[in-house]
Order: sequence, then C-alpha cells, then structure tokens
Amino acid sequence: MGFPRGPLLLLGAAALLLLGSCLGSSSHSLQNFYMSVWEPGHRLPQFIAVGYVDGQPFVHYDSNTRKKLPLVPWIEKVVKDDPEYWDTQTQILLGNELAFRDALTKLQARYNQSGGLHTLQFMYGCELSKDGHKGGYQQDAYDGRDFLSFDKETRTWTAADAAAEMTKRKREAEPGYAQGYKEYLEEECIEWLQKYLDYGKETLLRRERPTVKVTRKAGSDGMETHICRAHGFYPKEIDIDWMKDGKVWTEDTFLGQGPNSDGTYHSWLSVEMDPKDRGHYRCCIRHDSLEEPVDFVWEDSASLPVGAIVGAILAVAAAVLLVTGIVLYIRKRQQRLQSSTR
Repeated sequence: MGFPRGPLLLLGAAALLLLGSCLGSSSHSLQNFYMSVWEPGHRLPQFIAVGYVDGQPFVHYDSNTRKKLPLVPWIEKVVKDDPEYWDTQTQILLGNELAFRDALTKLQARYNQSGGLHTLQFMYGCELSKDGHKGGYQQDAYDGRDFLSFDKETRTWTAADAAAEMTKRKREAEPGYAQGYKEYLEEECIEWLQKYLDYGKETLLRRERPTVKVTRKAGSDGMETHICRAHGFYPKEIDIDWMKDGKVWTEDTFLGQGPNSDGTYHSWLSVEMDPKDRGHYRCCIRHDSLEEPVDFVWEDSASLPVGAIVGAILAVAAAVLLVTGIVLYIRKRQQRLQSSTR
C-alpha cells in the first residue's frame, strides 16, 4: 500500500499509535500506525510502522531492520501484481522515519521540552461497510495525548491545544491538501483494502460460528448474574443482547470482548436479575456465520428441560432393547449349538 508521503507526512508527522477503531465496527478495515520514540540510550526502535487488515497485523517496519516485512503468508501474493512492492514500500518508510524524527525534534521545541522520553504517533486508515459506505480517518498525538484529528467530510482538522493549532493552520493553508487526503482515504486506501482482502480471502473472509454458553453466578444480595459467552467466532463483529420479555434489556448489563491467540474473537455480556425473573430473560446472538439470530438461556443441570429428559429416556430404552436383543440372540444360538451336538 502507498503510505502518505511528502506534505502529507511532513505536516502530519505529529502522530500517535492509537489502538482501537475510531469509527466503530465495520465490515472491513485497513489501518496503519506509525510511532517515533525519543529517549537517549533507549533500546526500543526509534521508529515503528505496522499495518492491519480487519484488526490483524500483516506488515511491519522498524528502524532496526530498515525493511518492510510480511507478518502473514498471504501478503506474499502481492509480488505477483507488483514485484517491486517490498522495495518501494521500504523506501517510503525510510523517508517517513526521517521525517518523523525531524517532526519529533520540532515538537519538543514547540512544547519547550528537553530530554526524557517523548513519542510521536500517527494513525490513518479506511473502512468499507457492508452497505458500501466508505469511511476514513487520520489522527495524530504527541506523548500519548490527542494532537490533531481529521474530519474528511468537512475536510478540516481539530486541534487539541495551542501547539497543535500551528500545524492545523499550516495544513489548512495549503491548497488542495485536505481534498487530496479525503480522496486518498476514499479511493486509493479502499483499493488497497480490497486487494488485501482478495490476497487473504481464505483467512480474512472466512466465517466461524461462535461457541455459546450461559453461566450463572449467585450474589450475596439475593440477586444473580447471568453471563452469555461467545467464543471462537470470526469475523469480529457480533451482536449479543439480553432480551427481557422479547425486548432488548440494557439495565445492569456489562460487555467484554477481545481477540484470541488463534485469530478468532470472544465476547460476553452479563446481566443482573432477580432469580424469580429467570424465565423472562434470553441471550440473543447475531453473527455472520449464523443464518438467523439464536437464543440461549441458562439451564440448571439439576432440572433438565423436558426435551432433554425425554431424549435421555428414549436413549436408555433403545440401549436396553439393544442389549436385550443381543442376549436373546446369544441364548438362541447356544441352544441351537447344544441341540446339534446331541
């Protein structure tokens, strides 16, 4: 992918590695993160760049290796379309590294700082939603604090403080700069996202169903908490709702989510309820791997549902009939053998 360079980089070099999505969940996303570090004598790379597709890291560059390198096998397919991809991208990032170092020095002077640990970070990317909407964003930060953010719809920047105002004025004073960045996010960035999705379609476009379990935890106040857990699903977008009497219930609920080591995701939603109201609550799961929403409830093993009891009885009866039939067959065969030897 072609990372921004020239004026886009020099004016946007006050940047921060801001983890997480700025625009919320989407169908597919491409994100790029730059971070430059200033600390005399430190052992960390002075510059790091990482690319993500759908939240999964796929390329990496740092000032120690001075090369853009693949992190996943599928990105190697890019050389079939562009044999010079790795060399070209490495040269761009070498220039970015120098520009970030220069910008970091200037910002320390602007904030009247000397020595110590300082960071300069930058995040930009695009998102393509299921309905075809194209989103895009760019955010800068300095020393872990907001610095500038770009609104592509209004083509303006929002400055977090007086020092950021100086960079904001420079960007907005340059003719065509904002429009060019908007076009990049909506066009070139989306084109690269679609290419990467095609290269990694076996991984990035797969569908894995969630394993769902509802657990219960009794509280000291007589209330109880039911936790609806979904595990091992892909893609990461999933809707988990507690329903009470057929309506979404949001009171006394708490949501948790995150990635798994195998590239799938997990999520859970808890709800506090009165034990007398258990029958009114159901956990509803919606995911791309499911043809329709599925409801789940906590089931007490001491009081199995009628269906489970009937099924168990039928299974035992079938087993008894099978064993009885085998015994009768053996007895009859023995009787025949005994009569034939007489």
